[in-house]
Amino acid sequence: MVSLVGFNWYTVMKTIILALICIAGLGFYQTAYAQNKPAVERDALVKPYDPKADAQDDIDRLVERANSENKNIILQAGGNWCIWCLRFNNYIQSDIDIATFLEKNFLYYHLNFSKENNNEEVFKKYAPEGSKLGYPFFIVMNQKGEVLEIHDSGSLEDGTGYDKQKVLSFFGKHIRHK
Repeated sequence: MVSLVGFNWYTVMKTIILALICIAGLGFYQTAYAQNKPAVERDALVKPYDPKADAQDDIDRLVERANSENKNIILQAGGNWCIWCLRFNNYIQSDIDIATFLEKNFLYYHLNFSKENNNEEVFKKYAPEGSKLGYPFFIVMNQKGEVLEIHDSGSLEDGTGYDKQKVLSFFGKHIRHK
């Protein structure tokens, strides 16, 4: 028979309660961290969208340049609030093959959509149904400023990033042949 003389139930219960509080606290911390992770990532990434820009004027100048350089234009629609927009920008800038490919073959522009400036008229003109795709999405234009394609970014994703072959294939089908 086991003797319980000298056994302190109070100490055991106090230890168990303290352990449960610690476990619950760790769970709350992990939940808070997981919810805050995109914000931390967003803060660390370059913000390429300019809410103050005159998008139509910028696009008009791109069309002039595209004409003289014999290149097509890619407008990446989104905003600095959008983690996937920032991830895509980071991806195409940090992958040397894609960055070089884009520089050689396209003029690239970040078309802002935000509460500060939603560029309503520009979106109506070039992608009236584009917002149904989610952000970012891409508007591919020729050197005359005519829209060739509006494309979602979801089809280019791989996990929390992007698939290089899919990205290169999408861009590759819109190269101007010189």
